[in-house]
Amino acid sequence: MSDTPPPPGAGPLVLNMQYTKDLSFEVPGAPGIFATLREQPAIDLQLDVQARPIQEGENLFEVTLDIRADAKAQDQVCFIAELTYCGIFTINVEEVDLEPVLLVECPRLLFPFARNILAEVTRDGGFPPVFLSPIDFVALWQSRRGQAMENPVGNA
Repeated sequence: MSDTPPPPGAGPLVLNMQYTKDLSFEVPGAPGIFATLREQPAIDLQLDVQARPIQEGENLFEVTLDIRADAKAQDQVCFIAELTYCGIFTINVEEVDLEPVLLVECPRLLFPFARNILAEVTRDGGFPPVFLSPIDFVALWQSRRGQAMENPVGNA
């Protein structure tokens, strides 16, 4: 982190911009799946959060939400949706507070926008919109930290 003080008026967390880095929506069984689909598809959701500095020694970070939704009905794949949604953040906090800000607070700001994109793309793909339930990013971060402590690097 930089030793330069933040500019006047800058808070501890600033969302500079957000963007869709990658978006994929596939309907492998189209058009036949639309004629045979008789039930609401079961959705398997996976979510991951990543953060990385944009430039070493600076307080500018890219935070990434990776979301994958696989839908199946009657043992058929209905659709596969993958979204990588990112934000560029300026973060002015102590080093000890950096990880929770990057992996909890930043994703909280990005999540509503990513949720909306996923709902729209699934609806536009001919299926009911997928509305993600709210995510407890604190629990996700704590779980990730617990796994890291159980499996430290170098102990495979």
